[in-house]
Amino acid sequence: MLKNQAAWLQTEKTKQVANCVVMVPPKEFRFNPQTALDNEFQSTHSYSVDDVRQLVMDEYSNMVKGLRKQGIQVIELDYPLGNIETPDAVFPNNWFSTTRDGGLVIFPMACENRQHEVRTDALIATLENAGRHVEFQEDMTAYLSKHAYLESTGVMVIDHINRTIYAALSKRCDREVLEDYAHRIGEYRVISFQTALPSGKPIYHTNVMMAIGENFCVICDEVIPEFERRFVIKSLAQGRQVISISLDQMNKFCGNILQLATINGDRVIAMSQTAYDAFSEAQRTQLAGHGKLLPFDVETIETIGGGSVRCMLAEVFLQSRRGRL
Repeated sequence: MLKNQAAWLQTEKTKQVANCVVMVPPKEFRFNPQTALDNEFQSTHSYSVDDVRQLVMDEYSNMVKGLRKQGIQVIELDYPLGNIETPDAVFPNNWFSTTRDGGLVIFPMACENRQHEVRTDALIATLENAGRHVEFQEDMTAYLSKHAYLESTGVMVIDHINRTIYAALSKRCDREVLEDYAHRIGEYRVISFQTALPSGKPIYHTNVMMAIGENFCVICDEVIPEFERRFVIKSLAQGRQVISISLDQMNKFCGNILQLATINGDRVIAMSQTAYDAFSEAQRTQLAGHGKLLPFDVETIETIGGGSVRCMLAEVFLQSRRGRL
């Protein structure tokens, strides 16, 4: 009985991590004034557009190479330039997500120029070419007519093992759309909560303050009101090591990390070099117990775009038809 329970638990845990990600080259990257209205992680700069784009393409390319070297399948979604620039296309995890039963979900994004990042047909074709088949689609962009938004795994940090979605409510995370999504993917429980930065504004994306792996979670709980904080922490602590980070560490993207599986089934944790350096030695030791730490230098993307490594990775949970990854 105990062996069967252990086998079941191991099977359940594999649901949490993907072994494949979609990444999008930052060909049109620049400071986005539309997103800067509620993203306090963005900063202006004095570099030329061409210099910025060269820097971010180097950061992106090095990250792709580094992930592949570790045995992560990276699917690059390239696209032709159009009349409307998509400066934040490098953060694809905000407009779609995938499920293990073959689902592709398309989400309503809050900023008008980000809505042009949605390239569903190109994504499906690229996934198919990589051996990942989409069985069905769920399009939630009808909510745009209601000015209601849900920016995928930017605003939702999902515990697939316990079927729970954690979400910091904001303009980019509407409660109605959130509950609808939870129902569509199979009756997931929703734990939503308020947050407040020193400015009084809410966190724009939950995934900058929280990350969930198979046996650990990282959270900046001090931005959650006390009456909600206790409930969130208690829920996260069920079967996981809770690693609490400070506001300063959150601002250095320590919450914006992602556990992945390699072709051999090993675990790695992708993060930025900024985040790696900001973690304490004790915290790095704790995290290393859950997978090899993979820091990538994406300082330009972080500073100007206001997002980090996890934002650049859209997990692919679709099953492979090629008998690998």
